Amino acid sequence: MLSHAFEDGVLVVTLHSTGGTGRRGGLSQEIGDLVHAYRPGVVVIVLDEPADGSAIVDAVLEAHRLCDRLGVMMSVATHSAPLRRLLEANADTGGTRLVVHARTDTAILSAVAAAA
Repeated sequence: MLSHAFEDGVLVVTLHSTGGTGRRGGLSQEIGDLVHAYRPGVVVIVLDEPADGSAIVDAVLEAHRLCDRLGVMMSVATHSAPLRRLLEANADTGGTRLVVHARTDTAILSAVAAAA
């Protein structure tokens, strides 16, 4: 399940649970739909709960590739150090760097500053 907020040009998408490995495509599609609908300057994806590595990483990295193609900066916030390392290790290095934060407030403040 996900929720979102849009303010000051920043789209914050919070993933509350992964819904299992079969949910990856659905998450990627929902995030993509939000990005296309809001056309934000910056996207922050917040991983609210510990997640199973592969499904959530794949969905987030797919969203990052979409944002990169659209010229939208994207960052991620998760308190899980193993998940942060997994995201950083698997991020596409051919485009805009994926920034992964340990704290949600830091990620959002950085995004607001970048969008200004």
